[in-house]
Amino acid sequence: MEEGLPRMRRRYTAGRLLERDLAPDPFDEFRAWLHDAVTMGITEPNAMVLGTTGPDGQPSSRSVLLKGIDDGAFVFFTNTGSRKAKEIAGNPRVSLCFPWIAMERQVLVCGSASTVSRAATLAYWRSRPRESQIGAWASRQSSVIATREELEAAAAEIAERYPDEVPLPDFWSGYRVVPETVEFWQGGIARLHDRLRYRRDGEKWVVERLAP
Repeated sequence: MEEGLPRMRRRYTAGRLLERDLAPDPFDEFRAWLHDAVTMGITEPNAMVLGTTGPDGQPSSRSVLLKGIDDGAFVFFTNTGSRKAKEIAGNPRVSLCFPWIAMERQVLVCGSASTVSRAATLAYWRSRPRESQIGAWASRQSSVIATREELEAAAAEIAERYPDEVPLPDFWSGYRVVPETVEFWQGGIARLHDRLRYRRDGEKWVVERLAP
């Protein structure tokens, strides 16, 4: 299998991305691309790879789900004791990558993350399925556990403790990523990809074309 890796290659032919096709605002362009991903039936179209950096300079990444686009920011939720949350607390500069490879597209966001209000966190928490709420309580995310059974036992205990409404944990919050740049990537023939980047310039956005 490994011997075949150099020959694994896809020819991108879906289309072009030209400056004249872009919306003036990157969030409007993103909504249009997200709509295309949903319409095409992409698995987890709101999945994004969140990149953070630890105090030792070691970067880390993981997939999380976009749960809102609010007031000029991309919003997600997580355990505040998790590795990503601790790294954000130490260095709020993060990246988000939406890898819509089936559409020969990708969106890369670079910016800064901060927590959302408790009211906004609670509103989203109440929209979650009960089993997801229980899972959030049971998992001390990123901590070492001995066995799978330990995790399942914790979930069972939480379900018994809260037979009706599951309260919002104090260790769970939303985060909003305010972008400084948003890059839209469209695969191109002969690897001549189109990369158009919105860059914040004061109160407006400047569009730049990047070499592929």
